[in-house]
Amino acid sequence: MCRIEDVQHNDNLGIAWAIKRALDIVLSATALIVLFPLCLIIGVLVVIDSGWPALFVQTRVGQKGHQFKLYKFRTMVVNAEEIGAGLFFEQGDPRFTRVGQFLRYTTLDEIPQFWNVLRGDISLVGPRPMVPTLVAKLSPEQNRRHRVRPGMTGWAWLNGRNILTWSERIELDNWYIDNWSLWLDLHILLMTIPRVLKAEGVRLDQPSDEVDDLQSP
Repeated sequence: MCRIEDVQHNDNLGIAWAIKRALDIVLSATALIVLFPLCLIIGVLVVIDSGWPALFVQTRVGQKGHQFKLYKFRTMVVNAEEIGAGLFFEQGDPRFTRVGQFLRYTTLDEIPQFWNVLRGDISLVGPRPMVPTLVAKLSPEQNRRHRVRPGMTGWAWLNGRNILTWSERIELDNWYIDNWSLWLDLHILLMTIPRVLKAEGVRLDQPSDEVDDLQSP
């Protein structure tokens, strides 16, 4: 078990976090190279289906409150955040494009985030990055999730993904932080593969009254 606040006082734990970052660099670079042809195909399909741009870029909050641009393949119409349910999804949400529904269901829309991992914005494993408007609602205890880099996958992602409320996800995120180890990261990575292949926890409807249980300050 590795509490984040103990890292600076323990050289061995510091080395473990350095290994985590090294693995992020190696694995994300490899993924970008191997998946580059697939990315080109997906990008072309997105543009043919719903026009330019192929990528969706959104501001997210990372470690220690640092804001960065997160990259995904676009799965909705342009400017979808400004219409309809905003950040959330409705049943049969008309903002999803035909290609976008497939990308979201298969998680292929998240491939560009390997670039975020390589840049150091996020890690392969960690709490999923939140948008600033949601972070503003967090209590000090909930905000502990930002002590580490966010991740492409994580403990909360593995244990419910989009079917969880925000409070439930954050509780699992903080459990991950308090119990972190390289072995836990490896377990999460290995278990993520079958979850993605089975599309477990994927929702194309995510109404705010079912998910957003955070209290505004």
